[in-house]
This record gives sequence, C-alpha cells and structure tokens, in this order.
Amino acid sequence: MIAPLLSLRGISRSYGQIKANQAIDLDVAPQSIHAILGENGAGKSTLMKLIYGVEQPDDGTVAWNGEPLTLASPAEARRKGIGMVFQHFSLFETLTVVENIRLVVPGRKAELIERIRALGRDFGLEVDPLAHVHALSVGERQRVEIIRCLMTDPKLLILDEPTSVLPPQAVDKLFDTLRRLRDRGVSILFISHKLEEIRAICDRATILRAGRVTGNVDPREHDAHDLARMMIGRDMPEPMPAEVLPEGEKRLEIIGLDHTPDNPFAVALSGISLTVRAGEFLGIAGISGNGQSELAALISGETVLPREKSDRIYMMGRDVGTLSAAARRQLGFAFVPEDRLGRGAVPEMSLVLNSLLTAHPLDLKRHGLVDRERAKAFTETCIRDYDVRTPGPEAEAGALSGGNLQKFIVGREIMLAPKLLFVAQPTWGVDIGAASAIRRRLIALRNEGMAILVISEELEELFELCDFIQVLHHGTLSPPLVTRETRPEEIGRYMIGAEGQPERVPA
Repeated sequence: MIAPLLSLRGISRSYGQIKANQAIDLDVAPQSIHAILGENGAGKSTLMKLIYGVEQPDDGTVAWNGEPLTLASPAEARRKGIGMVFQHFSLFETLTVVENIRLVVPGRKAELIERIRALGRDFGLEVDPLAHVHALSVGERQRVEIIRCLMTDPKLLILDEPTSVLPPQAVDKLFDTLRRLRDRGVSILFISHKLEEIRAICDRATILRAGRVTGNVDPREHDAHDLARMMIGRDMPEPMPAEVLPEGEKRLEIIGLDHTPDNPFAVALSGISLTVRAGEFLGIAGISGNGQSELAALISGETVLPREKSDRIYMMGRDVGTLSAAARRQLGFAFVPEDRLGRGAVPEMSLVLNSLLTAHPLDLKRHGLVDRERAKAFTETCIRDYDVRTPGPEAEAGALSGGNLQKFIVGREIMLAPKLLFVAQPTWGVDIGAASAIRRRLIALRNEGMAILVISEELEELFELCDFIQVLHHGTLSPPLVTRETRPEEIGRYMIGAEGQPERVPA
C-alpha cells in the first residue's frame, strides 16, 4: 500500500465552547485529488487552516511523507510544499498583482509579469499583472490567488471553492490543469459545494458533519443526491416552482446607460438597458471582470451619475441616478453585495451591530439611540430563520464561516421587505443545503410580487431562479433571453462574445 503524502490522526481544534474539529483522521494519497465535503460550519475551513499552518491543533498529530510535521506558519507550510488558495482572499489591496505575488514568489518583476501572463493564457486565469488589487472584481482576485499558488510549485495544493467565480468555459480548463498537476505528482485537497464537480474531478471524498468525519467514499461511485444526503443528513427539497404572474409595475429600469469609471483599470459600461418588474426575476450572467462590479455600484448607489445622466436609472418610477445608496434604500431597495467581508458586513463588529447597518429604520432605534433589545431580537430572528450557524447574536461577523455570513446578510436584507432586491452572487461559498434554502426563499419572494435582480456566475443557479437572463460582456449587455426558451450553451456564447451584441441605445 502506498504511504500517504499527508496523514492526520485525532486532530481537534476548539474556539471556546465551539468544537470546530473533533478527532479527525485524514489520509491524502500522493498524486490524488481529494475532496472535503460538508455544510457551512462543518469544520472544513478550520481543518485546512490547521494543515496550512495558519492555526495549530489542540490535539492530534500530522505526518508529511511519513515524518512528524508541526507547522508554525503558512510560510513554513509553503517551504514544505503546501500551498493554499483561500475562499476569502489574502491579498494586499493597495498593491498590484505582481507586487502581491512578489511577496511570496522570488524573481525579477519583468520575469514574474511574463510568468503571470503565461499562466493566465495556459489555464484560463487571465489578469492584468499591473492592475491594483482594489480595482479587481472578486473573480479576478480569485485568479490572482490561484496563479500565486501555482507559482510556488506546491506538492500539496489546497483549493477552497476554486470554481466559485469561474465561468463554465474556464472550469473545464482548470480541471485539465489540476489533472496535469496530479499527473506530475501534485496532490490536491479540493473543497467545493458543487457535487457534480467533485464527481468529475476527485478520486476520494472525506465528508465532515459538525466537526467530525462521517464518511470516506469514492465520489465517482455515488450520484450528487447521495453525496448531498451524506453531507447534510437529509434529502434535498425539490426546487420551488415560479408561479405565472401578470406583468407588474417597473421597479428598476436602466435606459441606454454609458459610464466610464474614474479608475483606469475598471470596465466602461456601454448602452446598458434592463428592466425588472414586480413579480419578476432577472439574472445577469457573465465572466467575472466584464463590468459586474461597475454595474452593481451604479445600481446600489455606491457610484452616482452626473446630473445630466440622472434619468438613466429609475427605481419605483423615480429617477435615482444622483441619489445616494441610503436614499435609494428609503424607496424600498435592498442590496446584497458580492464582497460580504468589508461591504456586506464589518468583520470586527457583532452580528447585532451588523444588523443595524441596514435594518436600523425598522424601529431598531429610539430618539436617535440604538434599541439594543429590538436589534438583538431582529438578529436572533435572522439567525433562526436563515439557519446561521453561530454561537449567538454577539458573535463577530468575521468569526463566521463564509457561507454562514452569506446566509446572515441575505436574511438581513430580505427581512427589510424591499420592493426591489438586488443580490450579487447569492450563494457564493454556500453549501448545497443552504444554497437550496436561499433559492427557494428568493423564488417565494418573487412569487409574492417582489422584483429581484441577481448577478451570478453560476449558470445552473440562474436557470433555476430567473424568468429572464441577460449577459454582460466587455461592459455591454445582451438582449433579455427568456430562460425557459434558452439553453446554457447560448448563454455561454454570449459570455465569450461569440454572439452578436445589441445595438447601442442613443445617449
């Protein structure tokens, strides 16, 4: 029998009363792609941090090539040949792509720039080496993380949701890359909530539930429903059908909008037109970095238009192009940004205080002072109704797993009962059970008459949720496509620019 490259025995890690990992045994074979499956809060991220040296276990032993291993830091892990791409990125936003990579990978700047571009071309991970990280979309930052990790020539590569922000065309290319790395001797720990991906790419799967190992299987011998049942301990509910509703009033309308951002690295928008009505679900598809962030900022009010273009964006029948984000919320608008840490929530603040960020108009303050009891009750309701796994409402937002924080933010915004809800990447990093619950809740709200706009890079999600889909490519929006009359391949052609783009609407 071949000795494992990495072997864990009895690994445990607790945070106060929370037992994140309990007596975990794990063997990762050489030249294998090994999946770690589990719900949000099952202990996956904690386990990966222990393997990567970010944290140390309370109990248990780690062996590397049969030799005892103790890692005091990620730098030590990288020297041993362990690399990791985090779900929440570890990049310095004020530095350029190449400057971030130089912090880990030695070499002259010009040589590194060429390597970054070559890796981008080879693996479908294109990114501008000279762009500042703060100007990049979430998807582009993910590409930087993957490239940086590959440039360290790891023996064990840990990937936390590596395809969550990649378009369908790039996923197959990434999988080809991972198979080549495996065949060259690299082992890969692969964390994903996309069960069909795990069946397609992984040789083994270890299943975690509540911090314990509950199974080790060959995922190719089980279908996605079996894996989901093993992971969450119950059958998945059927998707909620969208009801046929009469045409409702316009809740959001954008008319021939051109916009050139001040940031030279941002994407200019050209001739953007869309409409979302009451009781309607519109989805925006597209490869990350094609203008999604710029469009989201214009709709949310983070970016306001000059006065001469104020009539390009309407909400609830009123032109809002020059209105602030707070003023738009007063009209009945709610927003879930794609960047949950920093824009959707303040990591260092409690969930109660994060509730107040957008829910304070719901009688959570009196005479200008915070009503702590009402704010706590609001937060507890959100935690209960949206199955947020947390010790309680006073827990810091940054202490939650990515998926649980996403559930909290989505729940907080839905509880505002908006007329128009805008959600960017609604289930990014959320496990299959929680993702299903979020999607069912969104469809129920649409059936009740809410207007919902969603930006997502998950085509399967868009086809499950949306009445219409438009595709954003190089800052230009496709015509609206009726979802039930459209195939994913057609959306894919728009995503890569193979389909004709609409004519410009005069400014």
